[in-house]
Amino acid sequence: MTLPYDLVIGDRAYSSWSLRGWLLFDAFGIPYTLHKARLYTDELPRVLRAFHPARTAPTIRTPDGVVIPESLAIAEELASRHPQAGIWPADPKSRAIARVLAAEMHAGFTALRSHCPMNLRVSYTDCAPPQGVLDDLARLETLWDWAWDQTGSSPWLCGAYSAADVFFAPVASRIATYNLPVSPRAMGYVQAHLAHPSFRQWRAMSLVDGADQDFYRRDHPTRAWPGPKPLPARPVDGTDSENTACPYSGKPVTHVLDLNQRRFGFCNAFCRDKTVADPEAWPRFMALL
Repeated sequence: MTLPYDLVIGDRAYSSWSLRGWLLFDAFGIPYTLHKARLYTDELPRVLRAFHPARTAPTIRTPDGVVIPESLAIAEELASRHPQAGIWPADPKSRAIARVLAAEMHAGFTALRSHCPMNLRVSYTDCAPPQGVLDDLARLETLWDWAWDQTGSSPWLCGAYSAADVFFAPVASRIATYNLPVSPRAMGYVQAHLAHPSFRQWRAMSLVDGADQDFYRRDHPTRAWPGPKPLPARPVDGTDSENTACPYSGKPVTHVLDLNQRRFGFCNAFCRDKTVADPEAWPRFMALL
């Protein structure tokens, strides 16, 4: 049996590069074993000792032992090894445009990255974006409009969801988090990201994945997250539930949530809490419901 890839990520709420790396696996159905480390601690350097010469997340190790510590290189290598996964568009013109988009996102937009670091745990009414951020947003819209006009695609940039969209997923989250001014067409693209099944799962996990990181705190007024509104689930005590096994692992129930006066059980707090965060993000849970 072929071994899965190893994938190293940082905090789900804050690590935009990790989000890209994870989406390249989850959104395209490629199996992996996850290794997670907390940013701004010695966890990540300690994990990465086994992934020489990597220094950052995401990093992968292929089944044949090659370490790839760079998200654009990860995209290209996975596409080469899994040509049927659809990581890049099949159409040559769309594929070329997608590569342009991913490369520019990978290398640019410094003002936007600096003023608006990814934070999936909050959304603000305003962040007073300086001119550099507004210039980056204008460049984003130029690129996106060009891609849509050239490929005739909607809502994704180059046909079906591809690596180009993966690379802009953290930007979509930044627009949502900081309520950045973009056109209705661009906001439709942002909303498509917020509703994407893999993105919803990542964000649900990010809400319960460790303590807040002080580096990402801002004093802006807040608002509700502008993505799909989650069902009103809540954690409850006890182990009484309609199901006897966790819908994700099959292990016995130890933690329970309540949704519409029905109780469902999970094998640990994380399984329960990621479901409480966004029940509809999890098809296995929705099958129980």
